[in-house]
Amino acid sequence: MSNETEQVQEVLAATADIAVDASLEASSESNTLDAQLATATADIEKARQDVLYAKAEAENNRRRALEEIDKARKFAVEKFAMELLAVKDSLEMALSDQTGDVEALKNGVELTLKQLTAAFEKSQLIEINPMGDKLDPHKHQAIAMVPSESEANTVVQVMQKGYELAGRVIRPAMVMVSAAK
Repeated sequence: MSNETEQVQEVLAATADIAVDASLEASSESNTLDAQLATATADIEKARQDVLYAKAEAENNRRRALEEIDKARKFAVEKFAMELLAVKDSLEMALSDQTGDVEALKNGVELTLKQLTAAFEKSQLIEINPMGDKLDPHKHQAIAMVPSESEANTVVQVMQKGYELAGRVIRPAMVMVSAAK
């Protein structure tokens, strides 16, 4: 029986070794899984922080853009207004003139008109004066047709000049056109 006892002890020892190896392997796998879980959790937290940062940055950019648009809207006419101040000053000087010199007053008004025209040009406000042109319904408003030697639908008289701002008609020219013969 001694032989059998030895065999049983050998089997028990081998089983114990296998159990210890399995336990060590499981413990090693558990440590590896814990490390992987910790790494994944840290990566997720970093990604979450990155998303929050990007979201805050986008919100700040949107807010800044809205502020810039608001400022642009408020001060868009600032340059034009500065140009018009010189025109207003000239008109006030003309009104305060007590000399009674009509010719000097006329010259002053002509210079003021030149200032106003220059201000318009700087602001891309272009005069529409279509005398002799064909009627363009996008730029002209015909108020009457008159008999004329000109070709039909030709502008023969400008009642009121029109204006374009940066290529967009803001007031059509009021015109009289020639009637068909």
